[in-house]
Parts: sequence; C-alpha cells; structure tokens
Amino acid sequence: MNPFDFVNSINHTKKNLIEEDPSCEKDYVPFLTNRSLSYFVDTLLYSNEMNFYHHLDHKLQFDYLINSIRPKKRYSKWAKSDESEDLKMISEYYGYSIPKARHALSLLSQDQVDWIRAKFSRGVSNESS
Repeated sequence: MNPFDFVNSINHTKKNLIEEDPSCEKDYVPFLTNRSLSYFVDTLLYSNEMNFYHHLDHKLQFDYLINSIRPKKRYSKWAKSDESEDLKMISEYYGYSIPKARHALSLLSQDQVDWIRAKFSRGVSNESS
C-alpha cells in the first residue's frame, strides 16, 4: 500500500485502513505521515505529538491521527533541497561538506565561482595531434 494512502485517509476519507486490513499495518510509515501532516498549521501539533510518542505501535499512532484531525482536503508539495551545481562543485573542489560549501559559496565572489567552474569544465579539447 502506498504510504500516502494513509495520509489521504487521515486528511480526507476517514477510512480506517488498518482495521479494514490488519496486514497493511506494516506498510504504515510514521515518519512520512508526520512529515506530510507537518506542512499544515492545523495538523502540525498532532504530527509533533506523534513524534514525541514514536515508540507507540503504528496502529495506535494511526488511530490517534485519524480520530483527532478534522477532515479537510490538504495538498502540498514536499520541500526539496536547493543543492545547486555550484554548491556541489565547491564541495568537491575544497573537500567541504554541503553545509560548509554553502557557507563558502556565500563568501565567494561570482568571479571566483566562475574560475572554479572553469576548472571543472570537461569540454572537448581543440588540440590536434
């Protein structure tokens, strides 16, 4: 079963999927459910509460969420990291981790970034043999 079927059930349909099919309890992923619910103001506190009680059984967590959250259509896109090619290039050039490379990128001028980019360019050579 798709992990987002559980989120849809909590948010909109209010169909208790685990009671209907107890074998799908193993498909419930609390991290994904809590992360999905954390994007909305009205479900953020419920999601955080389940993070405190992560040791509970999956069925108990699902039951709490499905019975506590009011039905409403909630849709959002997942936030994605903003790793640019410049960030990866600086990380590789200096041997930095991504957070350190992000800090270094804020300190470098555009000319310095262009110079590092030129070092990494893998173009076709114009030399003739």
